[in-house]
Amino acid sequence: MTLPAAFLNTPLAHRALHDVTAGRPESSRAAVRAAVEAGFGIEIDLQLSADGKAMVFHDYGLERLTAERGAVRLRDASALAAIPLKGGDEGIPTLEEILDLVGGRVPLLVEFKDQDGGMGPDVGPLEAAAAKLIGSYRGDLAVMSFNPHSVRELARLLPDVPRGLTTSAYRPDEWPLPAQTCDRLRGIPDYVESGSCFISHEADDLSRPRVAELKAAGAAVLCWTVRSRAEEDIVRQVAQNVTFEGYLPQPRP
Repeated sequence: MTLPAAFLNTPLAHRALHDVTAGRPESSRAAVRAAVEAGFGIEIDLQLSADGKAMVFHDYGLERLTAERGAVRLRDASALAAIPLKGGDEGIPTLEEILDLVGGRVPLLVEFKDQDGGMGPDVGPLEAAAAKLIGSYRGDLAVMSFNPHSVRELARLLPDVPRGLTTSAYRPDEWPLPAQTCDRLRGIPDYVESGSCFISHEADDLSRPRVAELKAAGAAVLCWTVRSRAEEDIVRQVAQNVTFEGYLPQPRP
């Protein structure tokens, strides 16, 4: 399995092309429309609703992006859809809505947020809910997760969809995980066993030898999150594509 070329030559808008000053909150339909119109790829994140729907929302809690508080997972999809995103005039979208909105026009990178709480094996409902929709999608789409168990579950549910690992320096002071878990995941030990064909690695950690090792073995290397053209010039010495926000990348040759 290989990552489609579109994911290597089309910069990916982080949580879509968001800009609250223009009324486009992150992960909103407005931000997705803007990315499609500009010809950028899109990276989105999934969380699970109380009634088992895949919702396009990055955080586990509602407070940063809405005026509500509490866990996304404690509310059903219709209630989440009625909660306005800060800086916009629309509620939290479902994956089904975003798939329809993109319609295969630009590449779509879908990250499954860890539902286990510790990058462990308690996964499945979110992956199953999304797989029902992704399985019939027509267009360039790839899936990924920080949790290797999620990626393995996606391999079982969607064997023909390109998949990868979201990877990181896993600095213990930045992750709510035991140091032992951080140490293990930092080495990206699950790449081959999970059937991955790419990684999306933390931008300021691309010099890690394991990244070079995987790239030399044929892995595609994406990175997150790039916030300026100057930073993009640096990371592209290693990464084949960027997930960006806060600026517009220059067209690639």
